[in-house]
Amino acid sequence: MNNNPTPAGFIPDLVRELRAFAVLGEEVLEMTIREHQALTRTGNYEPFEFHCSRKDLLIRLEPLTISLKHWRQLWQQINPMERANYTEVKNAIQTLQNLLVRILQLDRENQQALLRRGLVPARHVTACAAPPSNYVANLYRRHNPQ
Repeated sequence: MNNNPTPAGFIPDLVRELRAFAVLGEEVLEMTIREHQALTRTGNYEPFEFHCSRKDLLIRLEPLTISLKHWRQLWQQINPMERANYTEVKNAIQTLQNLLVRILQLDRENQQALLRRGLVPARHVTACAAPPSNYVANLYRRHNPQ
């Protein structure tokens, strides 16, 4: 492969892939918003509905992620000065970054709501729990030769 590929050959495909990724990202955001609404309402929360949606989205996300890794390698082979000329790619990347930030912020709020409702699996809670009170003393004893 040429070290400086001709951008005209792959830029339209890259933009198409970025847009497809953004469409899927919008679906993730929509599902995250629906989950947030369900968690903030009083009443029952049905986690299975969101589990199924997540599973479906992950299945669809995997091939796009693999494809984007390939496009990223090609994109990075272009001289940075030349990359600056492709505003459509830069705009698509910025859109994805903004979308990702929104998803992550809302997902964090959803995780906090799940904690408040007591819906986080026990294995997650124990991982965050403080160590036993004698934990530090036992560590010193083990690592301090007498």
